[in-house]
Amino acid sequence: MDSLYLLIPVALVFVAVGIKLLLWAIDNGQYDDLDKEAWRILADEQKADTSNRDSNGGEDSK
Repeated sequence: MDSLYLLIPVALVFVAVGIKLLLWAIDNGQYDDLDKEAWRILADEQKADTSNRDSNGGEDSK
């Protein structure tokens, strides 16, 4: 029973810190555009494909 006097306030502090971090992330725009990174990865992959073709002299190697 004595351990609950320590564990309950510690748990409440962890919850408060978690909520504070969540609100900080929301205020800083971390959740504004969730699709941007997915499209950026696809765009980088397309750029890599075109640069690979250019390094072969524009010809496809089969």
